[in-house]
Amino acid sequence: MFQVLSGSWALFLGLYMLMIGNGLQGTLLGVRGGMEHFSTLEMSIVMSGYFLGFLGGSRLTPEMIRRVGHVRVFAALGSTISAVLIMYPALVTPWAWTIGRILIGFCFCGVYITAESWLNSSTTNEIRGKALSFYLIVQMAGIVTAQYILTLGDIGGYVLFIIPSILVSMAFAPILLSVRPTPAFASTRPLPIRRLIEASPLACMGMFLLGGVFSAQFGMSAVYGTRAGLDISQISIFVSTIYVTALVAQYPIGWLSDRMDRRLLIIGLGALGGLGALISFFGQGNYALILVSAGVMGGTSNPLYALLIAYANDYLEREDMAAASGGLLFINGLGAIAGPLALGYLMDHVGNAGYWVFIAALMLGQAGYGAWRMTRRKSRGHGPDTVPFVPIGSGATPVAAEMLQEAKVQSEHADQPATAA
Repeated sequence: MFQVLSGSWALFLGLYMLMIGNGLQGTLLGVRGGMEHFSTLEMSIVMSGYFLGFLGGSRLTPEMIRRVGHVRVFAALGSTISAVLIMYPALVTPWAWTIGRILIGFCFCGVYITAESWLNSSTTNEIRGKALSFYLIVQMAGIVTAQYILTLGDIGGYVLFIIPSILVSMAFAPILLSVRPTPAFASTRPLPIRRLIEASPLACMGMFLLGGVFSAQFGMSAVYGTRAGLDISQISIFVSTIYVTALVAQYPIGWLSDRMDRRLLIIGLGALGGLGALISFFGQGNYALILVSAGVMGGTSNPLYALLIAYANDYLEREDMAAASGGLLFINGLGAIAGPLALGYLMDHVGNAGYWVFIAALMLGQAGYGAWRMTRRKSRGHGPDTVPFVPIGSGATPVAAEMLQEAKVQSEHADQPATAA
C-alpha cells in the first residue's frame, strides 16, 4: 500500500475532496428541496439530471481529452462544477437545479475519467490492481465524509453549498501540480450493445434494474428522508449506512462469486435486497428498521453490480471484457435516468412507502429474472473458464471499469506459469 500511496498520494487526495463535494451536493439538494417545498416529482426530475449528464460525459469526455488535453479539460470542468454549486442557492427553482444537475453529472464524469486515466498511467502493472482497489475505497470514504459535513451547517443557508465548491476547486491543486506528465488517451474498441445482450441477457437486464436502485440510493435517499420526517443527522447516517455496507460486503461476496454458480448468487442477492427493502415498508416510521433496510440494500445492490459484470465476462472473449464493462455501465446509466422519474411518480401516489416498494420491486425482479434465465441456459459453474470477481463500484466510469478489468486479466497472466517452447 505504501508503494501505491507514494506514487499517487496527490491524486488520491484530490479524488477524496472531489467525492466529498459530489456526495455533499447530492444529499444537500434532496434536503433543501424539501425545505423549499419542491414536489417529489420535481425533485425526481432534478435528481435524474445528474445521471443524464453522467451518461453524456462518459461518451464525450474521451474525445474532449484527445482534442485539447487533460489539463484544459480538468480546468474547464472544474470551474463549471464550482460555478454550478454556487448557483444552486442563488437560483432556487426546479428547472435551474435540473440544468445544474445535468452539468454537474457531465463535469464530474469528465473529471473522474481524466483523473482515472492519470492513475492508470502513473502505476505499474504490478500495483495497478491495488491502486484501483484503494481508489474505490477513497471514493466511498469521500461520500461518507460528506454526510458528516452535512450535519455541521444550516441547510437553508449558503455555507453548505460553498464548502463543496471550495473542496472541488482545491482538489485540482494537488492533482495538477504533483502528478506525472499527462498521458496519451486511448479508447477501448467498442462492443455493440446487441452483442452484450446476446452474450448475457441476465447481466444486461440486471444492470438496467440496478440503475434504478442506484438512482434511488444516490439521488432520492435524502428526498425520502426529508419526506419521512428524518432530521439532518438521521438522514446523514441513513445515507452513510448504504455506502459503508456496500464497501464491506464487496469482498466476501466476491469470494463467494469465485466459488459457486454466479446465477444462484445473483438470485440470492436480489431476493435478499428486495426482502430487506420490505422491512421498512412494513415497519414504516421505525428508524432502526430504516437503517437495517439501508444496510441490506447497500450490501446487496453494490456487490451485485460487480457480480453482473463478472458474470457477463464469463461469456465473452478476453479482448472484449474491457469494452463490455463500458457497455454495461451505459445500460446501467439508462436505468438510473429513468429511476428517479418512476420513483417520484410512485412516491407521489403511494407516499413515502413508495421508496421501499420501488427498490423491492427492482431487486425482486432481478431475482425472478435470474431464476427464469436458469431455465434457459446451462450453468458454467465455476472454474478455470470463469473470470475472477472484480470489485467495481457503482460510481465507476467506463474508464475505471475497463482499467479494473484489464488489471485483473494482467495479474492472471502474470500468475500463470510459463510454458516451454
